[in-house]
Amino acid sequence: MSARFPDFRLGKVLATSFTGTLSERYGDAVERIPTPDRLIDWLAVSGLAVESCTTAQLERAWELRESIHAAATAAARRDPLPVSAVQIINDRSAQGRAAAVLTPESTRQWRLGSTSAVEDALSVIAADAIDIIAGERDGKLALCASPTCQAAFFDTSQSRTRKWCDMNTCGNRQKKARFNANNRKR
Repeated sequence: MSARFPDFRLGKVLATSFTGTLSERYGDAVERIPTPDRLIDWLAVSGLAVESCTTAQLERAWELRESIHAAATAAARRDPLPVSAVQIINDRSAQGRAAAVLTPESTRQWRLGSTSAVEDALSVIAADAIDIIAGERDGKLALCASPTCQAAFFDTSQSRTRKWCDMNTCGNRQKKARFNANNRKR
């Protein structure tokens, strides 16, 4: 992976990790997959390795990412899901031919087709988004409390009261700002 790009912020949930490839949406946005090669890098670290990616496939990935973000945000707010976002998620889910395979270590991996690997990978991401937005997994969708981030994340904490998408970035930034504000008051 190239050092000139910001690090990936990887979580435990594929779909929300994917939406996190564009962070600080309401501040100084940080694009973490600006090129086809960078999408290849992200897919590889996410267990969906592909050999190549075109600019058109990257654009479809961005479209899926923004659709998942819009639908997950609406679901977290208990608003109606955007029809266009639902359509894109469903289309991407149906376009792939990925297969779940069991490894000897008792884990699931994805086997992607050789001719349409990026589409297969996007299909896996879209299917993951469908699972969490439809409420089929144990947890709840929430929005990051950071006013510049507001990323949708999947809260699997026992109390389901997580406030930030990532404690190491948004959480620390907010706590530091609160600490500095309290020190200025003193």
